[in-house]
Amino acid sequence: MSDLDAVRMDADERDEFLGRAGTGVLSLSTADGDPPHSVPVSYGYDPVEAVFYFRLAVGEGSGKAEPTERDATFVTYGERGDRWESVVASGRLVSTADESLSTEALAGLERTSRIPMVDVFGEPTSQVAFEFYRLDPDRLTGRAERSMEP
Repeated sequence: MSDLDAVRMDADERDEFLGRAGTGVLSLSTADGDPPHSVPVSYGYDPVEAVFYFRLAVGEGSGKAEPTERDATFVTYGERGDRWESVVASGRLVSTADESLSTEALAGLERTSRIPMVDVFGEPTSQVAFEFYRLDPDRLTGRAERSMEP
């Protein structure tokens, strides 16, 4: 029986993992030291630019008011066989509707795998307003469980 340890993923391992995942948790900072606003989200990942794309529900009660003015952390994790893998990215969200970013965002979205529709809204998704945002992480780390050879 082998001992297991968590090791840092290299860029290729990280990109392969992110290219097949699809969901995670996005946390946005809040004022006055309140706990962050954390929500399950689906994502697409562009391995060329190492950026994430999110389809976020917006509007009253979404808890994501002014998402581009808040620090963001995104976590995704999964298993391969019986071993876990995870990636954490942090930075600021940018609206893909921003004219200076829109052409670049379209190219990036074309390089992502399909962004799954995650239905956690309590109403038909056809009645939910969505906007696309991009996270170009200031920090991006991946870890995976590996066997330690004696």
